[in-house]
Amino acid sequence: MAVMTLTRSTIGKKVIMAVTGLVWVGFLAFHMYGNLKVYQGAAYFNHYAESLRELGAPLFSHLHLLTVLRIVVAVSVLAHIWAAISLTKAARTARPQSYEMKRVVQANYASITMRYGGVAIGLFLLYHLAHFTWGLIPIPPSGFVPGDAYGNLVGGFQSVFNVIFYLVAVTALGFHLYHGSWSMFQTLGFNNQKYDSSLRGFALALSLLISVGFAIVPLSVLFGFVTL
Repeated sequence: MAVMTLTRSTIGKKVIMAVTGLVWVGFLAFHMYGNLKVYQGAAYFNHYAESLRELGAPLFSHLHLLTVLRIVVAVSVLAHIWAAISLTKAARTARPQSYEMKRVVQANYASITMRYGGVAIGLFLLYHLAHFTWGLIPIPPSGFVPGDAYGNLVGGFQSVFNVIFYLVAVTALGFHLYHGSWSMFQTLGFNNQKYDSSLRGFALALSLLISVGFAIVPLSVLFGFVTL
């Protein structure tokens, strides 16, 4: 009954967006931290990547906990997208065009691009999985090599196109995280007039930390600081 109430009310959908967004932020922070291990060399990075398959051992068997975490993240992303689309449709139905135009003028750049940034991030996620997880996109010089996370990452980012595409997606992610994090504080009841500027500052710092953390890896490969 509680789940049905959440999915039917506007407040419930906003709570779903906030909670699933929190899951996604946690995943991004962990993923970014893992990517930075590339600076410790091929052997260390590949060992780290392989150790993810053994998370929770010996309580959990090979890939079990990692699979559970992947399902949680995937369900969170899908629920987040569903809630966002549902809220957008409800908002368009509820207010007249003149009011909608006024709201667009008053909104900041991050909130205006929230919707399109989400679409861009979704498309990039599929490309990223096809590139580094599924091996569907060619990686020089020897192609996608299962188990060689370091070689796949460095080889993939030797392409200027891939780096530019990655940086555009990371920029969209930064705007999305900034506005989404601040909105999450509001939805979960942590925000008020006294703490508004502090929470906005935290949201900005979080979005910059994660987006810059992701961006420096492909740039380091492109400019030769990380090599095969």
